[in-house]
Amino acid sequence: MAHPPEVPIRGAGGRHGQPWRAAGVVLVALLALGGITLVATGLSLVPAQPPQPVDSVPETAPAPDWGAGTDFGTDLGLDLGSGLESTTPTPSTTTGPARTGPPAGTPTTPAPVALPRSEPTTIAIPKIKVNAKIISIGLNGDGTVQVPPLKQAQLAGWYKLGVSPGEIGNAVVVGHVDSAAMGPAVFFKLGALRQGDELRVTRKDGEIVRFAVDTVESYPKTAFPAELVYGAVDTARLQVVTCGGKFDRKKGSYPNNIVVSATRIP
Repeated sequence: MAHPPEVPIRGAGGRHGQPWRAAGVVLVALLALGGITLVATGLSLVPAQPPQPVDSVPETAPAPDWGAGTDFGTDLGLDLGSGLESTTPTPSTTTGPARTGPPAGTPTTPAPVALPRSEPTTIAIPKIKVNAKIISIGLNGDGTVQVPPLKQAQLAGWYKLGVSPGEIGNAVVVGHVDSAAMGPAVFFKLGALRQGDELRVTRKDGEIVRFAVDTVESYPKTAFPAELVYGAVDTARLQVVTCGGKFDRKKGSYPNNIVVSATRIP
């Protein structure tokens, strides 16, 4: 049985470290205690923009100005909006058409037999070349959902108070989009996924659970689709969440969340 968080998630994914690429010939990265300091002499740093879902509305905000040695703390920008405790679906305010499952007319096959609970250990997404370890996350003392540490932005986090991948219900996995220490993080390219792309989750019991993408949407953080991500369903589903939209330089975070919804396949 899934247990949705009582308050918004703080964190999975937002540029608390800023991915970058040099718009010149030389860029020196000095490793120091506490992280990586970027030293660029006579060069401008151009941030890499993560791909967005095809239904996203193009944004025209100016590109972030990535200063050297910026410390983004622990707020990962995956602030999933208010009302996650609500059982009422959030009104659709997505940047694309609202979709909560496969399009009408899609051929159906018998649903796989539900699996017992087992902790996930890795997630693989061949389309975007993700093959990452999964750690278990729960709630912080203030009731917000935990996220992987920024120093381990290559890891994904499974919300252990919900169902495990392969059980009936929505299994939720979150991750960073980027970080100061490593640039693009585990789900940097999540927005490039399309309907039908495959995700594979390996579990501690040895089962490899396969999912096919139904929808890839970008939602304003103020209208996070709590019912879609945490609501009750009668099939085994996977919800993968990271940050999206154009990085807001003033706020130091992304304005949206990218949510990939997928259904288990044989």
